[in-house]
Amino acid sequence: MNTQFITVSAVLLMLFSGNNLAVISEKENTVRTEASQPVRTVVINANDQMRFDKNEIRVKAGDRIKLTLHHTGKFAKNVMGHNFVLLTIGTDVAKFAQAAMSKKDTEYIPSTGVIAHTRLLGGGESTTIEFNAPPKGTYDFLCSFPGHYAMMKGKFVVE
Repeated sequence: MNTQFITVSAVLLMLFSGNNLAVISEKENTVRTEASQPVRTVVINANDQMRFDKNEIRVKAGDRIKLTLHHTGKFAKNVMGHNFVLLTIGTDVAKFAQAAMSKKDTEYIPSTGVIAHTRLLGGGESTTIEFNAPPKGTYDFLCSFPGHYAMMKGKFVVE
């Protein structure tokens, strides 16, 4: 009985040790891959006049994007909330914005047509997201808070 317990324990130890080593190796490879990608820092300011300070952002395909959004205004997010939403190519901006109006529970972010987005910010708040640049092309970005897309939009150009 004692030898069976030791044998079973040894087998379990080998099985779990092997799995943990595999997981560690996968994590190490992931870190190495991400560390080797160029990081492009982008900072965007949004204000209470419903304006982004940039209407065009240019990056290279394959770049790791570190995007920071600052809401430089004073109004609360339920009155003058701002976010940054990068849309997939071919997404109709007006239809997306219309769909966003009914998505208050997800901070006005529909579940389709989105490559990356920030959380919704109120005045004085900032947030940073990271994502990989999509393939070469010209993409739309906007603020999806109801009514803002008409003035708060731009082009995200991947070269």
